[in-house]
Amino acid sequence: MFTKLFGKPKQEANALMTLDKLNETLEMLEKKEKVLLKKASAEVEKAKDYTRAKNKRAAIQCLKRKKLYEQQVEQLGNFQLRIHDQMILLEGAKATTETVDALRSGASAMKAMQKATNIDDVDKTMDEINEQTENMKQIQEALSTPIGAAADFDEDELEAELEELESAELEEELLQPATTAPAAPVHVPAGRQPARPAPQRRTAEEDELAALQAEMAL
Repeated sequence: MFTKLFGKPKQEANALMTLDKLNETLEMLEKKEKVLLKKASAEVEKAKDYTRAKNKRAAIQCLKRKKLYEQQVEQLGNFQLRIHDQMILLEGAKATTETVDALRSGASAMKAMQKATNIDDVDKTMDEINEQTENMKQIQEALSTPIGAAADFDEDELEAELEELESAELEEELLQPATTAPAAPVHVPAGRQPARPAPQRRTAEEDELAALQAEMAL
């Protein structure tokens, strides 16, 4: 139980500590490499000085030490490569472990959610939603129906009532005294007034006749 609870953090802590240790070792090797390169350069300068002094044997000894330093530098370079490889592998393993743990946690959470959700409850909930939706649809349809639209009228009765109204109207027209039919109104287009007839001038004879009629009337 405690291994499951504390095993993963301990593994992660160990991986971090190992990476730190590898980094420290890498820095130490790089420092040693720089020191050896300086020593190799110094031996080259010494060999030059001995060569100028015609001391061939001492110059050769300096070159031998330079070779030894260069061999150590090469060896340190191989050590650094190995450490780099180890760090890359360890970082990759750490990333893989974290990815697997994340996926495992996601799967566990999904399993728990599915376990908490019962398929029967889901079906029941969907049935209730569908029922409520259907009820609301019926209510909306009932509210949108015009008042009286659902009344059923007998077309024959309506026709008979219309005929009675027409007969009564006809009898009423026949009983009314005959009157002069009013002249049909003249339809004048909108915006235009009917032209008034121009007054006609009366002749002299018509004037005399009108005067005579006026005197007789007196």
